[in-house]
Amino acid sequence: MVDRLLRSDGDAARFLTFQQPTDSIRRRYESGKKLRERLPRAAQARWAPAPHRPSPLTTIATVNHGRVTNLLPEKYRRMQLSPFAFFRGAAVLMASDLATQPSTGLTVQLCGDAHVHNLGAYAASDGRLVFDINDFDETTSGPWEWDLKRLATSLVLAGGECGQSEGRCEEGVRAMVASYRQHLRAFALMPFATLARHLITRRGDERVLDDIFQAARRITPGRNLKKLTVKTRGRFRFHDSKPDLEHVPSRTATEVVHALQGYAVTLNASRRRTFERYRPADVAFKLVGTGSVGTRDYVVLLFGNDANDPLFMQVKQELPSCYASVLPAPRPRVVHQGRRVAEGQQMMQTASDPFLGYTRCGGHDYLVRQLADHKAGLGPTELKGGALLACGRLCGEVLAKGHARTTDAAALAGYVGGSAKLDTAIAAFAVAYTEQTKQDFRLFVRSLRERPPVHRMRLRYVQTKASACTTTSRPETTTTSKA
Repeated sequence: MVDRLLRSDGDAARFLTFQQPTDSIRRRYESGKKLRERLPRAAQARWAPAPHRPSPLTTIATVNHGRVTNLLPEKYRRMQLSPFAFFRGAAVLMASDLATQPSTGLTVQLCGDAHVHNLGAYAASDGRLVFDINDFDETTSGPWEWDLKRLATSLVLAGGECGQSEGRCEEGVRAMVASYRQHLRAFALMPFATLARHLITRRGDERVLDDIFQAARRITPGRNLKKLTVKTRGRFRFHDSKPDLEHVPSRTATEVVHALQGYAVTLNASRRRTFERYRPADVAFKLVGTGSVGTRDYVVLLFGNDANDPLFMQVKQELPSCYASVLPAPRPRVVHQGRRVAEGQQMMQTASDPFLGYTRCGGHDYLVRQLADHKAGLGPTELKGGALLACGRLCGEVLAKGHARTTDAAALAGYVGGSAKLDTAIAAFAVAYTEQTKQDFRLFVRSLRERPPVHRMRLRYVQTKASACTTTSRPETTTTSKA
C-alpha cells in the first residue's frame, strides 16, 4: 500500500527506496569549495555588458506583454524619477545581464527582485511581526548569485540617493555579503526542521529593525479603513484618488469577487473557513509600486464580525517571471503564475501571510493576499549614517535564510567560505553595475523623450478599468511585447 501511494506521485521518487543519511555536512562543504576552481570568488567582481546588448527600452518592453497599455506611461514616468526607481522597474534588464555572466551552477529559489525596498516587516499568522523578503513577483529557480548581486546593487543605488559616499556604499555591501556568508554557515549546520522555523523578529540591539517594527504596528486594517475608504449613507466604499485608487465598473467588481471563490480553495481548511466568514463590500483598482504598474491590481474590502472587523485583500495579476526567458533549459514549468509566486514565497519565507493564495480571472492569473497588514519597510531616506551598514547586515541574514531553505546550504557555504574575498568581489560588481544602471537610466530617459506622442499620452484610467478583468478586452488595453 505504501509503495503504491508513493509511486502515484512523481515528486516522491526519492522516497521509493530506503536510504541512509546523506553525505556529511563536511563533505558537502568541501564539494562547494571545489566550485571555486570553476569560478573563483574574485571573478564574481567582473561586469562587462554583452556585445550587441539591446537598448534599455527595448529590453524593458519585452515584459510588457499582458500589461494594460494605458498604464505603461505611468510606469515609465515613475521609472524616470531616479536611477534607483529605474532599477526597481527594470528587473528584466538586470536579469538579461546576469544571464550573460558565469555562475557556480548552484541554484536556489530566487526572490528575483531582491532589493532593499522589497524586504520588510509584516504580521505572521500568530500576529507576531517578522522581517523577511516580501515581494516575489519574479520568483523562480535560478543561480544564487543573481539575488545577491541585485541586492548588493540596490544598496549602492539606495545609499547613494541618501547621500552616502561610494566608499560607504561599498562598505554596506561588504557588510551584507559578510552577513550572508556567516548566517549561511550557521544555517548549514541546523537540522532542516530548525531552519524551517527560524524567524527574524524584534531585537533590542538593532535600531533599524526596531524602527521598522514600530511603523508596522501602526499599519492595521482599522488604519486602512480610515485611509482608503469613506462612509456614505451607512456604507463603506473606497474613495476615488486617481490615479492610485479608483472604482471599477460593477461587472468587473462582480468578476473579481467571483474569483475569490476559486482563491478560497487554495487555502487550508482552517484559513478557508475563516476567510469565507467575511463578506465583500467594495472593489477598486489600485496602482502599486513601480515594476508592477501596468498589471491588473484590485483591492477588495470585506467585513467580518462587524464594522470594526475589516479585511482588505489584494488581487494582483502575475505575469511570467522576467527570468523565464533567460534561464538555461530545462526551465521550470509553470501552469499558474499566481501559484508560482505564492509557492515561491512560502519556500523562502519562514512565515507567510495566512491568507496567501491564488486564482484566475478573465484568462489572467492572480496572486491573492492581504493588503498592507502590519506591512512596513525602509523609507526612501532611511539609509543614512550607520543605518546603511545595519541594513546591509540584516538583508544578508534574510537572503541567506531564504536561500538556505531551498538549496544545499552546506555546499553553498563551502563556496562562499570564511574569508572576505566574496565580500570584496560583490562590492566591486555592485559599484560597476550601479554605473551601468545610471548609464541605462540616462538612455532610457532620452529614448522616452524621442518616442512618438502615444508613449507620452495621458492615461485613460476609466477605459482601462472597464475591461481589465474581462476575458475579451478591447484591443487598446493590452499590449504586445513591442516597445
